[in-house]
Amino acid sequence: MAMDIGISDKDRAKIAEALSKMLADSYILYLKTHNFHWNVTGPMFQALHNMFMVQYTEQWNALDLIAERIRALGHPAPGSYKRYAALSTIQEEEGVPSATDMIRQLVAGQEAVARTARAAFKVADAADDQPTA
Repeated sequence: MAMDIGISDKDRAKIAEALSKMLADSYILYLKTHNFHWNVTGPMFQALHNMFMVQYTEQWNALDLIAERIRALGHPAPGSYKRYAALSTIQEEEGVPSATDMIRQLVAGQEAVARTARAAFKVADAADDQPTA
């Protein structure tokens, strides 16, 4: 059965692709934030440990909304590390950086997600996809 929500198949595919990139960036950032929550050390431990927990909890909730919107557009949401690695602009952290470097990486990750979200917004807005935008 063909989907008819007032957005062309071509535009829905473009929006789903942009949202998939946003989902990938968001998921890698979530994973990095959770990793840092587990592994932060030093005099800022308690403050950073708690801050990272708040952040990864909020990120987790956002992931579901993005994936569900991709599905609502009639496309499968990416769901593997391999696919996320291919789509994401954020590099995974394989080591345990200092607390200060953790903060730097998470700021850079938030900025990357913001850029990816802005790009997705432009695609959704051009297609008059108000629920996505």
